[in-house]
Amino acid sequence: MNISIKDVLQQIRLFFILYLTLLCCCLIIKLIFTKEEIFFAVNSWHSEWADAIAPYLTDIGLGWTTIALAAILSLFSFRKGFLLATAYAVTSLSAQLIKHIAKTPRPKLYFQHELNHIHFVKGLYTDMADSFPSGHTVTAFSTAVVLTYLLKNKNWSILFLVMAIMVGYSRMYLSEHFFEDVTAGSVLGVLLTVFWITWLDNKKFMHASGWNRGLLRSGVH
Repeated sequence: MNISIKDVLQQIRLFFILYLTLLCCCLIIKLIFTKEEIFFAVNSWHSEWADAIAPYLTDIGLGWTTIALAAILSLFSFRKGFLLATAYAVTSLSAQLIKHIAKTPRPKLYFQHELNHIHFVKGLYTDMADSFPSGHTVTAFSTAVVLTYLLKNKNWSILFLVMAIMVGYSRMYLSEHFFEDVTAGSVLGVLLTVFWITWLDNKKFMHASGWNRGLLRSGVH
């Protein structure tokens, strides 16, 4: 196989164009407003119904969600399941490494003297350390890229992008991360996954006949 980065980007073209547009908007917001202004702007927009659904939206960015999707894909294609699972592993480990190097405080610690002015969803535990980047956002965008790459109908990429955006926003809504954490998480998730797909899907074994079968088509019960 001779798959280039250009080939991968061609496969996710719609997703990538929309994402770049979104990223440009995020960069403009960052240039205009401060870290504190963005945080409190997001934090001020809350409601009971949003409090109820935000925890479920944020769970879409959990590793277990992606692992479950990889297991489902493996029922039909070992290659697809392996591609998704390994992309999650690489991007997640990279995010955790950066977290431990950066060691940035989360909003609850950063604004520890202003907690009375911050809205928190009742009953949820809020972390205080290792804020940068947002791991949930990394996973959500990485998963969206892989699914877009694998599925024939590229129109699904719009839904995948929207879901990834909702995960990122939920991390800010729940006061778990700053805007910068989420933006950086999306960049890491998208770019690292593109490079990983390019490298891994070029491997000969990935396109062997056995890898293009899944558990449901391999006679394994």
